[in-house]
Amino acid sequence: MMAVRVDLNISLDGFATTTDQTPDNPFGDDWGRLVAAYTATRTFRTRVLGDDSGAGTTGVDDRYAQEYFEGIGAEIMGAGMFGLHLHGDDPEWRGWWGDVPPFEVPVFVLTHARRDSIEFANGTVFHFVETTPEEVLARATAEAGNRDVRVGGGVDTVRQFLRAGLVDRLHLAVNPLVIGSGERIWDDLRGIENDYAFSAEVAESGVTHMTFRRD
Repeated sequence: MMAVRVDLNISLDGFATTTDQTPDNPFGDDWGRLVAAYTATRTFRTRVLGDDSGAGTTGVDDRYAQEYFEGIGAEIMGAGMFGLHLHGDDPEWRGWWGDVPPFEVPVFVLTHARRDSIEFANGTVFHFVETTPEEVLARATAEAGNRDVRVGGGVDTVRQFLRAGLVDRLHLAVNPLVIGSGERIWDDLRGIENDYAFSAEVAESGVTHMTFRRD
């Protein structure tokens, strides 16, 4: 059956965003540490960086990275994940991923800014929509067919879908670091764990992969 999935990297204190960015270091040191185990995997290097050399880790982290891309028929993301908060006035902005975005499926970007859809040769199509989580999920489900829909982020978008009870599987890669500030996944979600079965697995990197799955 089709499922709505979320995958996020978070810190020990629950933050999925960082606040140490500077003009010279736009992602910040904390972000690099937060996603280090994921970006070190062979799957990330192949799928996102286009590196077919075989380099990268192949353990538990890589297995979850493979699952991240498997069976996805459509994606939903917020304007910040696409980069509209920083590049909203640039009509030529086509996202962070260059000419070969790693999605290869229709992507619905939630935004108040009107933009024409952007289509790429590898099957990625960005549609810019202003609507509710329920309505965009209906559109994404129709595009996905029998495959899953992923809510990619950012964390505020993910929380909207969790609060609405629309997420079937939540996977959190909990990294052993403390950030102390940013956007926390659990804010305003007290008791959300009661709706899911829970499992956890520790990777060689020290990352704990926590999965909340609706029965």
